Amino acid sequence: MNIDDDRPLPAQLHHLRFQLPYAHLSPVFGNDWIALKAEAFARFFGTPSFLLVQTLVVAIWIALNVSGVTHFDAYPFVLLNLAFSLQSAYAAPLILLAQTRQADRDKAHADADARHREALALAAEQRDKALAHQTGQLNALLQKNTELTTLTRDLTEQIARLTNDVHEKITRDKHAKSGPARSADTFDL
Repeated sequence: MNIDDDRPLPAQLHHLRFQLPYAHLSPVFGNDWIALKAEAFARFFGTPSFLLVQTLVVAIWIALNVSGVTHFDAYPFVLLNLAFSLQSAYAAPLILLAQTRQADRDKAHADADARHREALALAAEQRDKALAHQTGQLNALLQKNTELTTLTRDLTEQIARLTNDVHEKITRDKHAKSGPARSADTFDL
């Protein structure tokens, strides 16, 4: 369900239902193209590619100025120091901002994960209660089944006794009727 209403979520978003309230934190610097470029730039600062490119640029800069090919930045390399200062002036706030926003996202995701774990625990508790209820019902059904089986056995035995009694009575009556008739036949001879 959505956080704000009771409509079901599409299947592809259902697993993210606890993350949805924090979706606005995903882009660190906002959603416009400047923000996206600033975030990409801040993320690029800590990569090995950036360090390699920066090292190559500095090495070429120094090699060109020391070898005499060009003299746009002589030995104390004031312009190179200024470039490093400018880079650090922009990089430090961007990196700090990215770290702060990442910490906010991590906290939000931790909160969402905690809510998800709580929901799972609640669902497990509900399943346990339902299972206990069903177990109670099964035990009651088994008890009733045992009682009915005992009753059926008793009734079957009673029917068998009654059938046997009826059969014996019919046999006795048959013998009783046929007994005097035979004796009459025997007297006639």
